[in-house]
Amino acid sequence: MTATVRGARVVLRGFGWRHATRRAPALSSIDLVIEPGERVLLLGASGSGKSTLLQALAGLLGDDEGDAGGSLEVEGGTRGLVLQDPESQVILSRVGDDVAFGLENLAVPRQEIWPRVRAALDEVGLDVPLDRPTSALSGGQQQRLALAGVLAMRPALLLLDEPTANLDPEGVQEVRRAVGEVVAQHPVTLVVVEHRVELWHDLVDRVIVIAGGGVAIDAPAATVFTDHADQLCELGIWTPASSGLNGSQGAARPMGPGNAPRALGDHPPLLAADDLTVSRTPGAAVRGGIHAEVRAGRCLAITGPNGSGKSTTGLTLAGLLPPEDGLVQASEGLRQGASAQPHRWRSRELLTRVGVVFQDPEHQFLSTTVRAELEVGLKALRMPKSEADARVTELLKRLRLEHLAEANPFSLSGGEKRRLSVATMLATRPQVLVLDEPTFGQDAATWRELVSLLRELLDAGTAVVAITHDERFVAALADDVLHLDRNEGSLATAGAAIDDGSRARP
Repeated sequence: MTATVRGARVVLRGFGWRHATRRAPALSSIDLVIEPGERVLLLGASGSGKSTLLQALAGLLGDDEGDAGGSLEVEGGTRGLVLQDPESQVILSRVGDDVAFGLENLAVPRQEIWPRVRAALDEVGLDVPLDRPTSALSGGQQQRLALAGVLAMRPALLLLDEPTANLDPEGVQEVRRAVGEVVAQHPVTLVVVEHRVELWHDLVDRVIVIAGGGVAIDAPAATVFTDHADQLCELGIWTPASSGLNGSQGAARPMGPGNAPRALGDHPPLLAADDLTVSRTPGAAVRGGIHAEVRAGRCLAITGPNGSGKSTTGLTLAGLLPPEDGLVQASEGLRQGASAQPHRWRSRELLTRVGVVFQDPEHQFLSTTVRAELEVGLKALRMPKSEADARVTELLKRLRLEHLAEANPFSLSGGEKRRLSVATMLATRPQVLVLDEPTFGQDAATWRELVSLLRELLDAGTAVVAITHDERFVAALADDVLHLDRNEGSLATAGAAIDDGSRARP
């Protein structure tokens, strides 16, 4: 972004929006003025309407998708939006072409396009060839690609919807640094939605909190987390203290009488990987030399940078991908007469043995309502209706989805979709649960509830494998950590001391 761009002015008067599939409005009677060059952090609980407001500012809410009220005006310049799901913004098959797509639609002269493409990729730290297939990028790399495509257009209004959600710590800092450099060099107007408030509180000058469909708090960033701390806590919103800023993580962890130290004991291995090499497609190994055990009643966290093969490893352990080389072996107690190699199991054999939550929740939705989605696995198990209803009702309540029971899963917010995808796997109570970024998009309250629920499963003997960048989650639940760098993977025990066979839970 070498040329100076003037920021846009945003004016909302009594603005409201109701999705076509919902009775209650997502937003109502919003009055806001955002001046050119202002930097705004937009906060709210999961499902509060933050992403809906961002899409409205981007001009993406069509008349056939719902009903609008009041007025919304964006004065001056191009709008650029990075969505929650980066995969939904990938358009073309090669990295360079994808970043150039927006510039071509803006009729930018050809001689300017490729320098701007390269500059944008450098700004977000996506160091890959321009002809790299976009299908070969990890979720975190796709996030950087989406941001590069927006920055290349030099928008007057820059809208970011959880831009660091699927990034490793290094990628998080690169994206934060890139956005910081952009707003420092150009007076663009910035509105960012993010649960990681510690990343943005010193970059923004204003914090707006959405609750109950309207504006609950509108205050300077310098004072909002002190002057409104109690209200933010009541709304379940992360604050710099609860997010772990300045080394404090205590408030982020699940609290309550059920969090006494848990005796881990000598839990048997259910799955074991021996000198495992993993790949998405045969003949294209992602990484090798992986040794790991998945034990009953223990949580194995798989960590590492984007593109290191975390998700591929998780899917291979779960039996959804065959090993490229080496072995994944299931114990007799897990396989119960089925093949010793999970990738040879039929779908019905997987159902109560291994449950998988994909990085993109929408990839596993099959039904038209949230309740029906939770019933899919239970119907496949031919569970009696009364028992199935009780299990579904419990999950809806625990994961704060009761009010969405009849909503279409695809109409939920990103955080709600994540909780639903986890709930669909919890419903069948598999012996092994593999979760890819389980805490994505969660506010402080739903994060605690999700962690508490997983802890109960661990206490009951379920094995949990979590692919995650969430250091809070690792600190709260992980018994073992498989860290994958860009070379080899090896299993390391989490925590400083587990000599006595137990680990205190926070």
